[in-house]
Amino acid sequence: MDVMTFNLRFDNKDDGANAWPLRRDLVKQLVKKYNPDVLGTQEGLWSQLAYLKDNLPTYHLHAPNRTFDPTCQYPTLFFHKDKFEAMEGGEFWLSLTPKVHRSKNWDSAFPRMMSYAKVRIAGDGDPVWVLVTHLDHMGTEARYQQTKIIADWVKQRTGPVILMGDFNDHPGSPVHGLLTSPETGLKDSWSVLGCKETSASMTYHRFTGVPQKTRMDWIIVSSHFRVKKTKIIKDSLDGLYPSDHFPYMVQLDWE
Repeated sequence: MDVMTFNLRFDNKDDGANAWPLRRDLVKQLVKKYNPDVLGTQEGLWSQLAYLKDNLPTYHLHAPNRTFDPTCQYPTLFFHKDKFEAMEGGEFWLSLTPKVHRSKNWDSAFPRMMSYAKVRIAGDGDPVWVLVTHLDHMGTEARYQQTKIIADWVKQRTGPVILMGDFNDHPGSPVHGLLTSPETGLKDSWSVLGCKETSASMTYHRFTGVPQKTRMDWIIVSSHFRVKKTKIIKDSLDGLYPSDHFPYMVQLDWE
């Protein structure tokens, strides 16, 4: 199973030469090239998600019962239509009132959300929980509290789990430590293979192609999976990058 997490960068007019209309075709072509079985995106406005839905016909956009707010950035799951059957799913806000639209607490600069699906792999009876999220970029306390909500949710489920997203934090942080703790039962796909934490592993680049800050885009999985390969994708065309984050992709197999 190939899984990709991809912060799309929201459609921001102030991005100038890197604005969404100028790079959306690169996003589409990148997804087609690497052809992940599961894609989790962050920062997508509905107009951006609709573009991917219309231009990636082999994928199913999984957002059951979502009330689309055109100003909201949604973590969103896409699945290959011929490889997965969605059994159930939903989403909630990472706040003290998770059912309240765009609710936020602590020192969170923006409302943050988690989207999830329970899917069955075609030809296989084993269901998998797949989660995508985007933690706050400003609030240290908010990131930890948002992570506690996710970790508690994971602990209440049984079976395989794949969690992906932009966590806006660094490996070794309290956020990372909580998700990869024995109590939560997940492992970081990058570190489990012994991959090094260097400037080359940083996944944010501000449209420059030069890695910055830290490795903040993670795919974290339960012990049901064996991580076979990892790849930080740094494709560009004539100096234009699909996003200000590098997509991150892993290949998983069953243990």
